[in-house]
Amino acid sequence: MNASDMKLLRIYTDESAYVGDRRVFEYIASAARDARLGGVTVLEALLGFGHAAQIHRRHVLENDRAVVVEIVDTEAKLRAFAASLEQVTDIGLMTLEAVEVLGGKAWGARVSNQTEM
Repeated sequence: MNASDMKLLRIYTDESAYVGDRRVFEYIASAARDARLGGVTVLEALLGFGHAAQIHRRHVLENDRAVVVEIVDTEAKLRAFAASLEQVTDIGLMTLEAVEVLGGKAWGARVSNQTEM
């Protein structure tokens, strides 16, 4: 695996979005682990809006904050994973971007595991 083959999948949703009895961002994170993707980070946005122009912001009594799920892996794996999420209706937007992996513990361990297989 080459660092230049890596991409970043960003998935936008809301904290209040559910798939069955699970929050969408939890469902995505669990599915990413099951798909053996490189890792997932869920970020809570302080403020945001999408195509509906509804402002999502942090309120003391509300749980409708914007959430961004980020996953870094190869393009092929990320495209397949994104396609597997088609049935999830409360995903606002998915983007795929080029990313340059510079290193780090997680990257080194992943490269070592790939060469051992």
